[in-house]
Amino acid sequence: MKRAVTTLLALVAASTLVAQQAGQDEVVPPRARDLHTRAIVIDTHDDTTQRMMSDPSFDLGARGGTGSIDIPRMREGGLDALFFSIYMPGTVTGAQAVKRALQQIDKVREAVRARPRELLLAASAADIRRAVAERKIAALMGMEGGHMIDADLGVLRQYAALGVRYVTLTHSRNTAWADSSGDTPAHNGLTPFGRDVVRELNRLGVMVDISHTSDKTFYDVLAVTTAPVIASHSSCRAISNSPRNMSDDMLRALARNGGVVMINFNAAFLSEAFRTAKPPPVVQARLDAATRRCGEDEVCAILDWGPIYREAMRSGQLPAVTWTEIVDHIDHAVKLAGVDHVGLGSDFDGSIMPLGLEDASKLPKITGELLRRGYSEPDVMKILGGNLLRVMEQTEVRRQ
Repeated sequence: MKRAVTTLLALVAASTLVAQQAGQDEVVPPRARDLHTRAIVIDTHDDTTQRMMSDPSFDLGARGGTGSIDIPRMREGGLDALFFSIYMPGTVTGAQAVKRALQQIDKVREAVRARPRELLLAASAADIRRAVAERKIAALMGMEGGHMIDADLGVLRQYAALGVRYVTLTHSRNTAWADSSGDTPAHNGLTPFGRDVVRELNRLGVMVDISHTSDKTFYDVLAVTTAPVIASHSSCRAISNSPRNMSDDMLRALARNGGVVMINFNAAFLSEAFRTAKPPPVVQARLDAATRRCGEDEVCAILDWGPIYREAMRSGQLPAVTWTEIVDHIDHAVKLAGVDHVGLGSDFDGSIMPLGLEDASKLPKITGELLRRGYSEPDVMKILGGNLLRVMEQTEVRRQ
């Protein structure tokens, strides 16, 4: 009996600690709130485009009770610029991939056209600054997977003309010309055509994104590119040992290139304990039920899984991942790469968010925590968006 009481008290204490960590700095200090307002805050990756595509009732302009992104919550969180992901699995290839990519691009452009007082379609760093001056949110696009160009540089040029401002060279499968971190290597990095893709992106002034690529592909890119590159949504492998994250050597190499790693908020990329944990049967049964209900709709499944996973974290059924761990990854990346080479790439609406930072409205908490840890105001402004603006500008000057 005594052992049972002790165990119960330990569980209660653990749950209390998790709640305290998740709610830490819930009231953002005035200095942090002011700095966050003055900064240009940029998020380089979210999957809200898929909600636009799959849910006819989704309204970007209305505050939602699910997911992470809508205009009211972006406003509340001081988010000035957002890259909407153009995404489909790497299993979709050829003409079908091109068609679906164009449909998603059109969906983003139409969302902006329908809300001219709130959104501005941005294709440059100058456009982002103009949106901020006009008190609008800059809407940009990033293409998550080179399979969508159908191994055709002409298709790549069409995407660039329509406003795509970065291309992730692979998703979780190899393309015909580049190896992915999620697949068995087939090309030993980049093929000759893959090198041509990098050169053409440089010429077009479109950022090269190395998130999802294999380590060898990453180093091949650095050997070819004449512009800084980005990791649009990757965290640090030293903290969570996912191949999707960047090793310390990669972080140093990225800094030498002048690029930026945009820290991913995905709980599995933040925490090794969470990444490797197996959900208990009662939790797995709920996840399986959500998967069956959603079928092939990945975003539907993510939206259903999020509350299930977070409830399991709070109850101690899974390792808890709290929002301050985002800043742990920022700290590590700054230590290895320098403060000029780190930013934010949330993966909102496409991953399991940590406790306390479930949506865009809570972004000012990151600013508060950075200040609490001793970062200067200029350095916080770099992390929030200044570093990405620099890379955009340095990439754009190469546009021909």
